[in-house]
Amino acid sequence: MSKIREYLDEHKDEMIALLSELVAVRSVQGDAEDGKPFGKEPARALEIMLGKCSEYGFLTENIGNYVGSADIEGSKPQLAVLTHLDVVPEGSGWSSDPFTLTRSGDKLIGRGTIDDKGPAVAALFAARAVKDLGIPLRKGVRLIFGTNEENGSADLKMYRDVHTLPPMVFTPDGEYPVINAEKGMLRVYFSAKYSGIPVHGGTVINAVPATCSYDTEEYIGKSAHASTPEKGENAITKFLSIQGNINPLLKSLSELFPHGELNGSSCGLGLSDEVSGDMTCVLTMLNTENGRLCGGIDIRFPLDRSKSEISGIICEKLTSAGFEIDSCEGVEPHCTDENSTFVQALLKAYESVTGDKGRCIAIGGGTYVHEIEGGVAFGAEFPGEDGHMHSPDEFITVENLLKNAEIMAEAIYNICC
Repeated sequence: MSKIREYLDEHKDEMIALLSELVAVRSVQGDAEDGKPFGKEPARALEIMLGKCSEYGFLTENIGNYVGSADIEGSKPQLAVLTHLDVVPEGSGWSSDPFTLTRSGDKLIGRGTIDDKGPAVAALFAARAVKDLGIPLRKGVRLIFGTNEENGSADLKMYRDVHTLPPMVFTPDGEYPVINAEKGMLRVYFSAKYSGIPVHGGTVINAVPATCSYDTEEYIGKSAHASTPEKGENAITKFLSIQGNINPLLKSLSELFPHGELNGSSCGLGLSDEVSGDMTCVLTMLNTENGRLCGGIDIRFPLDRSKSEISGIICEKLTSAGFEIDSCEGVEPHCTDENSTFVQALLKAYESVTGDKGRCIAIGGGTYVHEIEGGVAFGAEFPGEDGHMHSPDEFITVENLLKNAEIMAEAIYNICC
């Protein structure tokens, strides 16, 4: 509707100002304090957002600084827009202060601009546009603002301990058009006694390692998210392909994880399905610690498989190779029917605003709705766009900030009016 876009254009400066205020808060998880379970800064970001929601006439609730909500007054919420105000650490390599919103042309640069403070601002102004324009709602709308998405989503667990989620939930914490399917995920940590030359490769379980050192040698790869290992090069498996024969344990790993193999075929996996495609199985960590060789594996498996099935296969292979399993945890796949009225309403909103054909997509990564039945990711990145999420110079364009708000307002109209 043209009046929605006109409203958003009129309030563009307010949107940018609120995003600037939120970006200035370094809402990385900190030490827990009394009444602030994830530290001062995530709580401060939530305070700012809920304060603004209250100023705009929404009914707000703060659940112990875990999570907050804002409702358009009226009907019981049937739709929730789920965003988060916490961010990952800034890291290095920025061209400007990551916690000062910097404008370069149409780009708004700063940590959280695309993940997920920018989309949170867009969601607020989408709901505000519907409210202020007097668009009548038959179904209620609730905005939910979390503060722990980047570190386990304990915020969402707390919310669900207190409230039942509305029957329809979307999060603008992914990409358009609609992410309705997410592979299952398994993270395996293993170790064995080791007296060889120290190895150091990888620091986090969910990233393809860019370096691996062994003795005086350093093997260089390229980092990528573990759900898309084809975008990187694994420095650990590169090292194993060259030095694996030196030690029996290393040799076993080189055979289980050949350099360049991404789907776990050599581990007895290599599975796929028609919707989510090939699985991924990545050796992401390998380090010597206290006389042990310690490793970590990130696995994203197809929709038609179970966590117990995949864990049984990979753990058997590792124990047969002489390793002990230190932990093996994960989540089952997630899938929402693409033909549901809810999903079709979201696709209609996307098509109406962009003029592009909507479709459902499957990913290997996990979004904020992975464990919410019927939930989907809807935005905020557009096809072919890279907002440098979790990377230096993260950004959202002014036009896409407005377009996200417009699409979400259209979605609210389609679903709730």
